[in-house]
Amino acid sequence: MTQYTTDFGSLHDYKKGKVGIIDDDPKRYVFSNLFEAAAKAQPWERVAVAKNFEYVIESVRAKGISPWYTAAHDEFVLSMDGKCRVDFVKLDDPDAVVDPESEGAHQLSGDPEGKNMGYVVLGRGHMAMLPVGAAYRFSADEDCTIIIQTIDGPVTVHRWAEICQTEA
Repeated sequence: MTQYTTDFGSLHDYKKGKVGIIDDDPKRYVFSNLFEAAAKAQPWERVAVAKNFEYVIESVRAKGISPWYTAAHDEFVLSMDGKCRVDFVKLDDPDAVVDPESEGAHQLSGDPEGKNMGYVVLGRGHMAMLPVGAAYRFSADEDCTIIIQTIDGPVTVHRWAEICQTEA
């Protein structure tokens, strides 16, 4: 029986990796490393590392305190390494803050108006929902990586030419 070892990556310790296509055309696939994308990003820059139709996975370098964000749809955040806190505010009037027909996350210009909903602290592998009708912000005492599942929107940064490897 073959023995496998799982290596966990992090913002400070990752391997570049490569495309490993078996019996198919490598031109159909691309590969990006979420830790590498986060390591090269500015804090709180939301870099798309995967895309399926309008949906994206954004890799984020968490450091310090982020701006406030909201979306007209649910989003999800997953901690990949380190610890990250997520604060929530139930918006008094969500439709006045973001168009209900809009897609993707929107950065707020200041503090949100509404009721404090509390917070969660995410460690490696922990996931939280970023619910519609709420504003959220992240904070991290030390550099770490989070990924956000959302819809491509105004704060999504595209760097496909820089982050994607296209052949083995």
